[in-house]
Amino acid sequence: MKQLIILLLLIIAFFIGYGQYSQYQRFNSPDVDYKTAKEIDVAYYNQEAVINYYKAIEDLNSFVKMQWTANNIDVRSPEEGTEETKLAVYTYADKVAIIKYYESKLEKSAVLKKKGLSNEEILFLENSGIDLKSHQKLIAVNKIKSMFNADKKLDYGNKSALIFEIQKQLNLKGFEIKLDGVYKLETLNAIKGFEEKNNLFVDGVLDVLTLDALFE
Repeated sequence: MKQLIILLLLIIAFFIGYGQYSQYQRFNSPDVDYKTAKEIDVAYYNQEAVINYYKAIEDLNSFVKMQWTANNIDVRSPEEGTEETKLAVYTYADKVAIIKYYESKLEKSAVLKKKGLSNEEILFLENSGIDLKSHQKLIAVNKIKSMFNADKKLDYGNKSALIFEIQKQLNLKGFEIKLDGVYKLETLNAIKGFEEKNNLFVDGVLDVLTLDALFE
């Protein structure tokens, strides 16, 4: 009889303790604050995006804690499949997606700034839809084209940085010629060959159309 009483007392103590633990667990959520290991650009050109990113994190953290304390739902690893739990998990996923959207932009901007780009250049890349490699190539090509003067015809024997760049481009197009920056017969014939191949007027003279086609 004495042993039975002791057993009953132990069972009662267990349930009392478990209930207290459940209450404690419910109102004392674990560390649920969202954290990222990614480096983001807090000086991003669009500061509203930075603010929205941090707001989204606060919104997510508040939602996770509220679901834990008010509904006893851990949306990160739910144990029950009730409709309430499913709805909470879907909402949690949506809130995480918003964070990831802003995070992706800010992380990419941080990477580009490490490569030397400014906020203005990053804005241009985003608006134009081109990648960094294409952007850098475009800058280089525009510098080469800026050396071209349509009013000044290249004469045989002329030597310049522009001719050197043209020779480099002709080599990339499959014409094996010497890189010496001198406009001689070898370069002239290569230009003719390129013009013929690209359905341009074949004269070996460097004009705007030939120049554009070479750097496409």
